[in-house]
Amino acid sequence: MKFFDLLQEQTAAARQQLLDVPLIKRGARGALTLDEYTAFLSQAYHHVKHTVPLMMACGSRLDESKEWLRVALAEYIEEETGHQEWILNDITACGGDAETVRRSRPLLSTELMVAYAYDTIARGNPLGFFGMVHVLEGTSIQLADSAAGAIAESLQLPESAFSYLRSHGALDIDHVEFFEGLMNRIDDPGDQQAIIHSARVIYRLYGDIFREVDSQVAPAQAEVA
Repeated sequence: MKFFDLLQEQTAAARQQLLDVPLIKRGARGALTLDEYTAFLSQAYHHVKHTVPLMMACGSRLDESKEWLRVALAEYIEEETGHQEWILNDITACGGDAETVRRSRPLLSTELMVAYAYDTIARGNPLGFFGMVHVLEGTSIQLADSAAGAIAESLQLPESAFSYLRSHGALDIDHVEFFEGLMNRIDDPGDQQAIIHSARVIYRLYGDIFREVDSQVAPAQAEVA
């Protein structure tokens, strides 16, 4: 079995637990409120801004035998640079205050997911970082376009409010195929297990972000009502 297929198989249960998170299920059918969507974007900003620094950190920890992977990371870095600003633009298009989001602290769940990724690179096997890539890109390709369309229709938001979701939807399929090719070149069992373990953990931590957003927004909406 190719490693990418093994990765999919070994993380299937964790992936389904993420997809079963109520906020994600509501987003897929366009049942989010504006506050929920902007809260999601705010936390996306706080973890996406670390994507390039995480890739740089990962590349710096690879030995000479993984030079081919460092080259791939350089390509990723070029493509991912500045995506956090797209998210701030989406927030502005939703009527939110992008600069307030920029200056804000992330929710604890977001902070913990980012910290886990840095720790995996610094203290564990740096290839574990690709478990995070697998989760975030794989989930995006599965949900982003359908969620963007449904949310846009239900909230009557302009297309300019969905640059982040759209960029990580069907248009990003070549990126996911590129990732699959990289994973299939990883043949060391230790590296493979590091990526599988990290992906399982990130599925849990990423789900916690949506759970915390849900718990934070719901009381505020109840108070307004």
